[in-house]
Amino acid sequence: MQVSALLFLLIIAGSFTFPLPSQESEKDEHSKHAAETYLRRFYGLPPPALHGLGRPSDLMQEKIREMQAFFHLKVTGNLDADTLEVMKMARCGVPDVREYNLFPRNLKWDNTNVTFRIVNYTPDLKPQDVDRAIHNALKVWSDVTPLVFKKIHEGTADIMIAFGAKEHGDFNPFDGPNGLLAHAYPPGKNLGGDTHFDEDETWSTDSSGYNLFIVATHEFGHALGLAHSNDPGALMYPVYSYSEGFPLSEDDMNGIQALYGPNPNYRKVKPKPDAPDKCDPMLTFDAVTELRGETIIFKDRFFWRLHPQMIEPEQTLIKMTWPSLPNKIDAAYESPEKDLVFIFRGIKMWALNGYTLVEGYPKYIHKLGLPKSVRRIDAAVYLKETRKTLLFTDEDYWSYDESSGTMDKGFPRSIEDDFPGIGEEVDAVSNQHGYLYFYREHVQFEYNYRARRVLRIQRTNAILNC
Repeated sequence: MQVSALLFLLIIAGSFTFPLPSQESEKDEHSKHAAETYLRRFYGLPPPALHGLGRPSDLMQEKIREMQAFFHLKVTGNLDADTLEVMKMARCGVPDVREYNLFPRNLKWDNTNVTFRIVNYTPDLKPQDVDRAIHNALKVWSDVTPLVFKKIHEGTADIMIAFGAKEHGDFNPFDGPNGLLAHAYPPGKNLGGDTHFDEDETWSTDSSGYNLFIVATHEFGHALGLAHSNDPGALMYPVYSYSEGFPLSEDDMNGIQALYGPNPNYRKVKPKPDAPDKCDPMLTFDAVTELRGETIIFKDRFFWRLHPQMIEPEQTLIKMTWPSLPNKIDAAYESPEKDLVFIFRGIKMWALNGYTLVEGYPKYIHKLGLPKSVRRIDAAVYLKETRKTLLFTDEDYWSYDESSGTMDKGFPRSIEDDFPGIGEEVDAVSNQHGYLYFYREHVQFEYNYRARRVLRIQRTNAILNC
């Protein structure tokens, strides 16, 4: 997509009074209309006939900037590639409300006893699987609040749950497979609290298709009064992401308890961490690697992408990019000759070709020649000069010969002895600009491998422009 074409599209966006240039491609036209539809649905962009005195380009760009700010994208007002990519992601059909975590006027149920009814079932799952997913999704919210949910089998419940496709009776149609997955209405009469799932999706109880439990838990957040959060780590983030375990983050818990208060009988479960703040002075890294000219930094369920042409690091959930990878990474390194990135978690490792998972993985790390006593790799780095990969585990490190596919003799060796000034253990290592960068807790060591000495010590997040 040409930049000049995009800029011209933005000038005419939303207007039917300006002719389209004859050279505009069908792809550009589709992207423009898709973006307008997205912004009308989720950010309140008026239809062209209702634009009033404001110039269409101004309104369009204002809504694009609002959407970019919400998703922590570079705020340009332009329909750049990253913005269009987010617009294509599977997501909730509820608009992205700006108020912190709550619908306007803090809509909530007046009574802590809330009824629900499952009107119909999806053929994708057994009825008992649907019942279990709905029960567990509501339990997530009742565990942390005084709310009590009661199932009824006839009549009108506070939360009416149904599966439907396209126009399904509420004049708020779905859009077919992918795209909009579900929507729910805030507490109130009539449609209030009702929760609808798109029957054109493939619903599942695992990571295949769309996990009903995860989507239902998100939608019930809306049915209880929560709006979307702009924290990528929150369950109430609008874009779908599969994950296992307890789904709520601190942001979600703070939001729901602001409405209903905490559950005095709740056995506290540690919530998932919020998205890490790149400028937190105590920030630590899980793993750092190169990937075809980009730097990838893993932290908890997230990773940052750094590219020479990007002003700000881009933060994304691991599962949004690589659904098959674990939620947390121990170590990672790139082998440029093989054009592969290797990812480690526990005793398993994965291989990525660009952003594609290589078939045949995961494999056990012991296939590399490590003894069975090694249960995880803390850090890994490839040395271009020697074509060796150093694997760090606890207080020792190993040397792996990429050419022969074997471990070098004489290892493991002591990290403290061979890398003086670094300490006994490391969290992550990268090789950039001819130097090694060791990350340990919230400190980064710039290290000259040939001279075997530390050149500079900085905060870990100095690499993130902090």
